[in-house]
Amino acid sequence: MAEDDSGFREFVDLRYGELLRIAYLLTGSAHDAEDLVQSALLKVMRRWRKIEEPLAYLRRAMANQHISVWHRVRSRELVGVAPPEPATDDTAESVVRRQALVAALRELPPRTRVVVVLRYLEDRPEAEVAATLGWPVGTVKSHAARGLARLRSTLDSRELTKGYPR
Repeated sequence: MAEDDSGFREFVDLRYGELLRIAYLLTGSAHDAEDLVQSALLKVMRRWRKIEEPLAYLRRAMANQHISVWHRVRSRELVGVAPPEPATDDTAESVVRRQALVAALRELPPRTRVVVVLRYLEDRPEAEVAATLGWPVGTVKSHAARGLARLRSTLDSRELTKGYPR
């Protein structure tokens, strides 16, 4: 990498954990999340000087790649590994709730999962999610509504909705 690309290294050092978290929520697997982030970073590295908003570009690249891979490989075993998050003082109940949420996310169709992750777990506005994915805002809204309804239903059936917003 050239010396003038040091901004890329700084960006990766600063944002890698956040990217890995997004990728984990998309894939449901720590191993697949690392692969997804690495693939997206390779795409960004090649175009680094031309990209105005690298984080938005990476979100879109990861979302598109995840959807594309999911279509090719519809079913496979997922490794049950805890999400790559910083250690916290979680209570057992909050750990169980988080694991239930990740399991429920895995059950969503990939496009819906991408919208739910970006919209609610990454707290992005609908317009930004739509721009990131290159979709109309209405499509994002409908995927978000269906995704939330399905998550609520899944979590209600597991009786683990305490502490989740309604």
